[in-house]
Amino acid sequence: MNPELFVKVDRYIADLLTPQDNTLLATIESLDKAGMPQHSVSPNQGKMLYTLALLCNARNILEIGTLGGYSTIWLARALPDGGRLLSLEYNPVHAEVAQQNITQAGLESKVEIRVGKAIELLPQIESEISTSFDLIFIDADKPPYTEYFQWAVKLARPGALIVADNIIREGKVLDRHSKDEKVLGVQRFNRMLATNHDVTATILQTIGIKGYDGMAIAVVNRNSKSS
Repeated sequence: MNPELFVKVDRYIADLLTPQDNTLLATIESLDKAGMPQHSVSPNQGKMLYTLALLCNARNILEIGTLGGYSTIWLARALPDGGRLLSLEYNPVHAEVAQQNITQAGLESKVEIRVGKAIELLPQIESEISTSFDLIFIDADKPPYTEYFQWAVKLARPGALIVADNIIREGKVLDRHSKDEKVLGVQRFNRMLATNHDVTATILQTIGIKGYDGMAIAVVNRNSKSS
């Protein structure tokens, strides 16, 4: 592996196809100012989420894990007029920073941030929504990834797209003796994905300025029992 080359290629792709505007750059800078971790998706990954949202004609998007709103902005920009994005964030400070960034991006009419534990908010969402989600992006705490995904299938329409980030962990998923709760969480998630008959799924390895990781991409089957 040549990490320096991967970073250069990642930046080459971003310069060609993913020019960063002032809003996106300011969103990344806001994390440093607020003392938040730089765990947002990369520009290329953000553009991929945007493209996937366009591909599935998403009008209703659910995001589990807001952080500073970087991926939220990418996804919300793909929504048509009248489209809605609901983002769940556990940390109220992160949610406040994200709300400021979303307002700065002019997307406050399309985005709602709810603060609290996602595993507690998801049942509430199920009880109140009248329209299922077209795309669900999971990028949050790793131990309950399996449960997040199971809720995503319940809340998604048949044919909807579910994307889950950070599930390779620099290859640490191969370590059967790992004690890392994040690794254990994604190992459990990956095993579940392999036996889940409600979706058709694969995992893409990702590499670049965010290091070595992977994303799961799943389509909810038309005959899903949970749909």
